[in-house]
Order: sequence, then structure tokens, then C-alpha cells
Amino acid sequence: MLQQTQVSTVIPYYLKFMASFPTIEALANASQNSVLHHWTGLGYYARARNLHKAAQYIQTELAGIFPDDFDDVIALSGIGRSTAGAILALSMKQHHSILDGNVKRVLSRYHAVDGWSGQKKVSDILWGLAEQHPPKKQVAEYTQAIMDLGATLCTRSKPKCDSCPVQANCQAKALETPTAFPGKKPKKAKPSKSTQFVVLINNNQEVLLLPKPNKGIWGGLWVFPECDMHDTPVDWCLKQLQVIAKNPKIQPNIVHIFTHFKLTIQPVILDCHVTALDQPHHWFHPRQQRQFGFPAPVQALLESLYPQ
Repeated sequence: MLQQTQVSTVIPYYLKFMASFPTIEALANASQNSVLHHWTGLGYYARARNLHKAAQYIQTELAGIFPDDFDDVIALSGIGRSTAGAILALSMKQHHSILDGNVKRVLSRYHAVDGWSGQKKVSDILWGLAEQHPPKKQVAEYTQAIMDLGATLCTRSKPKCDSCPVQANCQAKALETPTAFPGKKPKKAKPSKSTQFVVLINNNQEVLLLPKPNKGIWGGLWVFPECDMHDTPVDWCLKQLQVIAKNPKIQPNIVHIFTHFKLTIQPVILDCHVTALDQPHHWFHPRQQRQFGFPAPVQALLESLYPQ
């Protein structure tokens, strides 16, 4: 959950997630809908799908026992080199290195490593340094300490160098340019995309939701039907869903920012009389518990339509 997401945001999600799925077995036996429901609003939903897939693999192929070998851990869905190292160092006190965002910043400043860490050349240098530093003993304590150092003192802006326990040997401190490290990611203008949410409401005041494929943006989540901006929603419903819709009501735009692009959504509410379709779908009722995974814009729109 902490990948690409701040601790303060994660904590309430983590507590609810662990209350519902306290063991590998509980997570493995859960439905994907339930897992994604607990992730609604947290973003980067591939993390949830990978976590679920890894739990199922451990349960069925490894007798429910989490592996203690680096190669076996890194082979699990969604786990890379740094995460595998962190798991084994922190939970099993094995001698492995990590290189998350906080550690990259600490090492970049301590050794005055030029360049953006997303470049392979710079990443290779940082990995080499990351593997030099862990002590032979107390590797778990070191691993937690260097992450905490980056999170609390060696922060992105306004680093607290005078309080840092390793300032004496920090090259960025000696150069008096700590914020020059690490190098910044080259800026690129985010492309913009637009779509229409087709919000179909039937006579029972239910709204139509369709499942997204497991791969790609919002994979595995439930969304409103979407049509291109140049399409007329009434005509689109008749052509694509074989549904007669009427009384279109355009709602205020919703802007959703992804990592690589900005999406502008125009919701259009329409009335219809159909309850059955020839494709996977769900008619959501306001009195129904929301045990589905929704992207944040869908969740926000449902809450505006059906306040709890």
C-alpha cells in the first residue's frame, strides 16, 4: 500500500484491509471484488490485484507459508527487488538491501550522486551503494532506520540537516546543496484525455455498472459505461448496449489525475427501462452495500447520486 502512497493516506485503508483479511488464507479465499472494494480510492489498483494473486499462489502452491528465499519472494506477483529485500530484512532479519524513494534520497545526498534515479545508470550506482551500507548485524534495524531517516529528516524539501545523525560525512551537506540531490525527473507535459460516463438509471432507480478487464487502467474495477466525447450518449446506448435511453442530463465535469495523463470526465445521466443486458453487468441500488471496487471518480459520482 505504501508504494507511491503516503503513510497518512494508507493507515485507515491498511487497518480495514487487515481486519477483513488478517491471514494469507483469508486474502486468498476472498473475491477480487471484495479485495478491490477495500482498495477503492487508494489508486494504483494493480497493487491490490497482485497482492490477491500472490496470496492465492502462496496458499495453493506453497502450503500457505510465505517464502523465505529471495528468488521465491521476488517471483511473487507485484514484488520487485526492493520490496523483496525489505520483506526479508525486516521480517526475517536476512541481509538484503532496499532502495525505496526515501533511501534513494538519503544515498543520493550522502554520496552526492548526480542525476535522476529513474535513469538506469544512476539507479545502478544507487543499488551499488545500497548494497555496501547494511551492517552484518541488526540489518532490520538499519533498514527501518534509513527509511525513517528519509521520511523524517532527509526530506524532499527543507531537510533537517542539523538534526541528522550522519551529517558529518554527508557530501551534499558539505557542498551545502542538499536539495540539489537527487536530480529531478525531466518534466513532461501531461497529456489530456476526455471521456463520457454514461450513467443509466432504470425504473428501480438502479444504475448500470460494467466490469473493467483485469489489465490496464482501473483493471478489475466496476465503472459506468464510457463513450467518446464525439458520441451522442443516447445513440451510443442504442448501438453499443441495445438500450433505449432518454432525458440526458449533463453533470459537472470530473477531473482525475493519473501518473501519466489527466482525464476529464463528463457524466451524462439518462433514463432507461432495461434491466438485462447481453454482457457482464451489475445494476447497483442505493440501498445495496458497496462491496465492489470502484475508481475514485465512480465512487464520488455514486455518492453524489446516492448519498449514504
